[in-house]
Amino acid sequence: QVQLVESGGGLVQAGGSLTLSCVASGSSFSTYTMSWFRQIPGKEREFVARIRWNDSSTWYAGSVKGRFRISRDNAKNTVYLQMASLQPEDTAVYLCSATQWGSLFPTLPDLDGDWGQGTQVTVSS
Repeated sequence: QVQLVESGGGLVQAGGSLTLSCVASGSSFSTYTMSWFRQIPGKEREFVARIRWNDSSTWYAGSVKGRFRISRDNAKNTVYLQMASLQPEDTAVYLCSATQWGSLFPTLPDLDGDWGQGTQVTVSS
């Protein structure tokens, strides 16, 4: 089990950029597939990006592909989400999740995995 803390959210104008971080405490971070989801109040969590534990393969939602980039630094127990060309529709709470030995697919939220509290990203038009 890991504890996750997200940071880096904020208010940005359309077209701007932000980088989110998610720091994991606990052991064996390198064995966890890490994901970013986002959620708007009243809606289900939406998959954003994932990076696999063993080879750092990545997968993105179609809505963010080419604009967002997920990466990880196992030495720092941290996963990042670099977001560029942000649009108002990217406004949401962004949550980090961890699944030990997880696969890239399916991209459904792992309710048995570990989740952070989220960080708010607001994009103004």
